[in-house]
Amino acid sequence: MEKELEKFITEAFKPYGSFPAREDVTRELLSNLKDRYADLKAAGESDSDAYQHTIDSFGDVSEIMEQVDYTAEKPSDSTPSDVHKFKGILLADADISNTNLSNGDFSGSALQNTNFSKSDMTRTTLNGAAVSHASFQGAKLLDATIHASDLEGANFDEATLRGSTIKSTNLNAASFKNATLEKTTFKTTSLTHVSFEGSTITGVTFMTSNLDGVVFKGATLKDVSFRHSEVKNTIFDGAIIDKITYELLKNMTKANLEHVIVK
Repeated sequence: MEKELEKFITEAFKPYGSFPAREDVTRELLSNLKDRYADLKAAGESDSDAYQHTIDSFGDVSEIMEQVDYTAEKPSDSTPSDVHKFKGILLADADISNTNLSNGDFSGSALQNTNFSKSDMTRTTLNGAAVSHASFQGAKLLDATIHASDLEGANFDEATLRGSTIKSTNLNAASFKNATLEKTTFKTTSLTHVSFEGSTITGVTFMTSNLDGVVFKGATLKDVSFRHSEVKNTIFDGAIIDKITYELLKNMTKANLEHVIVK
């Protein structure tokens, strides 16, 4: 069935050509689909049912990629003051910290190791972008949109995410320590070994996402949903959880809640 899933991913992204993060994003999405298929098989589903339910969970690629400009001309003389106005830019290793980037669109851009620390990224769009190991420390991401991007190892420590949507994105090994997350959705996103240590997490939804090895130590969770997400190896030790979230998690029998604080 692995070849069928590879074919599904290839066909899904075929209309969109090439963009900087394509290889990383499609590889991560394929890995997510394989994990989902394996989980469904382990739950007793037939090959055909597990395959159908796996691809049904993938969502609409056009919705994920609708804002990516794949043919954007890359400016040759961009500067930190105007670079956020363009799609498809190449700006790896740049320092644009403490900058007003509100309403900026970085779709289809190469932004590896870029420093966005303490920047205002209200309503910023990062679709189909390569942003691995970038720093968003202390940044404001309000109503931001991040779809099908590679943010592996990114630093969101002490950042504020409010009303944002993160979908089909690689956030493996990212850090959200002491961050504030409100009414933000993570959908079909890989969050393996992410740290939310010490964070305040309110009204957040983790939907059909991989939370293997995620750490919530010392975090405060209120009105948080883990719909169709894998939490068997998620670490909740020392987390402060409201009663409703606790009861919902308790019903997910694989969640280890032995050392949480319920308030």
